Amino acid sequence: MIVYLHGFNSSPASGKAQLLGEYMASIGRQADYLCPALPNSPRAAIAAVEAILAQAAPAAVTLVGSSLGGFYATWLAEQHGCKAVLVNPAVHAHLLLRGALGPQTNWHNGEKWVLTEAHLAELAALDVARISRPERYLLLAQSGDEVLDYRDAVAYYAGARQIIEDGGNHGFAGFERHYPTLLDF
Repeated sequence: MIVYLHGFNSSPASGKAQLLGEYMASIGRQADYLCPALPNSPRAAIAAVEAILAQAAPAAVTLVGSSLGGFYATWLAEQHGCKAVLVNPAVHAHLLLRGALGPQTNWHNGEKWVLTEAHLAELAALDVARISRPERYLLLAQSGDEVLDYRDAVAYYAGARQIIEDGGNHGFAGFERHYPTLLDF
């Protein structure tokens, strides 16, 4: 089973989430794909995914996390022993999002909400100082990411399988090229 975790201010309507879902359906595996709408509260987002994991054996689940979803996928993989594919992931999200404190709008559904210090504290509590088993992770990163410095992820996921592409963007241009790799992993 693949559980896709969308990023900050995103949703299951994101391009990558939709395209991966369509691909899974095209190969007859739509039942093996989930993309939950993650709450704005990091604690609630983790609880939502843990409810999904409670219904499946962690070894049978691969998390695919984009940006903040990659941060969540890392914490969940460390806690539950599942694999994680990280797409331009946020590293140390509580530090990265400090500059975004204040009013927010979800890009897909228009929901308005406020990012607070309490949210950052929840993120800090989920921060994994160092991954324990690099073989559990596959990093997909592009050097042209305009939001995050891909080198942070390269260093953080040292020892993990890494596919680093020149250029691209935060949305990971050409993500669909990696579906076979993702499924093989």
